[in-house]
Formats: sequence, structure tokens, C-alpha cells
Amino acid sequence: MKKKVVALATVAMLSASYAGNAAASTYVVQSGDTLSHIARKYNTRVADIKEWNRLTSDLIHINQTLIVSKQEQKASAPPTPPAPVQAASTYIVVSGDTLIKIANKHHISLAELKEWNGLKDHLIYPGQKLNVSRPGQQTGTGSAQPAPAPAPPPPAQAPANPAPAAPTAEYIVKSGDTLSHIGTRFGLSVQQLKAMNNLSSDMIYVGQKLKVSGTPEEKAAPGSPDLSAEVSVLLEEAKKHLGTPYVWGGSNTSGFDCSGFIYYVYNKAGKSINRLSSEGYFNRSYYVSDPQPGDLVFFENTYKKGISHMGIYLGNNQFIHADDSGVRVTSLDDSYYKKHFDSFKRFY
Repeated sequence: MKKKVVALATVAMLSASYAGNAAASTYVVQSGDTLSHIARKYNTRVADIKEWNRLTSDLIHINQTLIVSKQEQKASAPPTPPAPVQAASTYIVVSGDTLIKIANKHHISLAELKEWNGLKDHLIYPGQKLNVSRPGQQTGTGSAQPAPAPAPPPPAQAPANPAPAAPTAEYIVKSGDTLSHIGTRFGLSVQQLKAMNNLSSDMIYVGQKLKVSGTPEEKAAPGSPDLSAEVSVLLEEAKKHLGTPYVWGGSNTSGFDCSGFIYYVYNKAGKSINRLSSEGYFNRSYYVSDPQPGDLVFFENTYKKGISHMGIYLGNNQFIHADDSGVRVTSLDDSYYKKHFDSFKRFY
């Protein structure tokens, strides 16, 4: 009987010890936290935290427990098998994936990935199976790949967002909310939210009631900006400066660095932004999985660790930016920038 009691006590001690180690790898969200702040605090990336916690957006809430290290992911979720994917000819999309990340992971170009899967845009969803090598040319053991590329998913199946509370007509603002977070939750853009609630700025306050559903006429209010026209002005302004030399800290037409180029072009195109570093702009923008012309593209670990370079996405897998060669257009398949690619984002 004594032996049995001692054994049980030993098991209890080991369990408590393991629980303590696991707790060191998690974080409880506090008022005012954002994924970016938490990622910096634990020396990791927003994309990693979203993947480990299976988040489909940047939205978090107070008292939410988040995994903030790979060790915790391994201890709590052993069934996830990423390793076999490396040798496979197909890949299953997981939460947080983008086409460019999948292409980089399998050492192929974005154009090849889209061609092999019959994709017309960048939209993908968790659970989707993608070819990551040319159909019919895999080097496996006799498992034949179907010759025709799989058709893109039906439109109704594509949105991965949970689209909570469709009948809800109002939302009460909580601590830490932004218009962008609220819009993502309810499938609306910031412009739509502002038009539906007659807001002249992005300022909101705790306890404020916001309309988050309505007729299509309400969502596309007459006063809402013409985004395509804004993008055209932005890209036209950016291309005016092709060939301008690189100057460290430069933010005018005599010379630009990467963030100075963003500052100048966006302000000239009518969007007032402060002069910040690439990392500063990274922390004031949100992730997009289906990048559009005019969005931001970020790179990491170039001349320093972390976010260190940025440009403006032009579409067709190209971006315009200011690097050591001056202002120029570069492909995302460029070997150097493909290696250092981090994410597509959009200003709040």
C-alpha cells in the first residue's frame, strides 16, 4: 500500500512540474494587447502566433490564452504532422498560410503554384489540397497525380472567416477594439463601417454602438471612397520615381530609402501617414491573404534582424521599392527577396 501511495505522489509531482513548464510558453491577453506587441515581447512573429493558435485574423480578446513558443505547440498538439509535407507532391493548406509562403516553403515560384492548381487569384482556405510540384513529374513511389489540376473551390466554400453572428445588427466596442478588427470579424471594410456609422475618423470608444450589418446600399454608401481610383493614383505616383537613387533616411525626390519612399508616395497620393521605419509601418498594418495592388509587402532579416525592408505591391507578383539600386520594380520570385519575404499587409 505504501508503494502505491508513493508512486501516486511521484506522478502528481511530475504532472505539476510539466504543467509549470507548459505555462511558461503561454500568455494571457491583457487590455490593449495586439498580436504584434505580444510577438515582439516573446521574440517571435505574428504569423507564428496565429499558426500555433489557429487564428484566422488578428483579432484577440482579453483573458485569451495564447501559445507563444514552438515548445508549447509540440507539447499540446502532437497530432499535427507538418514534416511529411516536405517530401510530398501535394500540400494541405493550414490556417495562416498564403500562396507566397507555400511557394517559398517548397522552393517553387508563385506563378508555378498558381498554374499547377488552376488558381486565378491568391484566395486559399484551410484544408485545401494544392499541387506543389508539376503534375505528372513527381518522384514518389507510383502514386499517380491526376493530370488535370484541381478546380478552384466553389465560391461559397472559399471564405475561411467564421462570419460570426450574421443576424447581429449592432456591436458594442470593447477595450482593444479597432475598426479594422471589427470589420474583419463581420466581413466589412473599414470604409464600409465608417459609412454605415457616419464616422469621419477611425476614432472609436469603449461602449460605443456600431452598426455591423445592413443592406448592400448601406455598406456601399455614396460617400465611401473609390478604392480603385485611390490605388491608381498611388501606383501612378510610385512609378513616377523609378530610377531615383537610394539615400539612407531619404524621403524626398533627391533620394529615398525603403520606408521614406512609402512615406512620400502615400502622402502624395492623399493618404496622410507619419514618417516611420519599415518595422513601424509593419506594426500599423494588418495581414491580408489575398494581396491587391497598393498593398504593402514586407521583408525580414535583410540588413538587420526582423522586419527591415518594404515596398508597394503592383500585382502580377511584382512590387516597387527603394533598395540599394534605387527605386525599381522587382519580382517576388527574385532569389534574394523570395528568401527574405515575410508578408503582405494593408494600412489600418
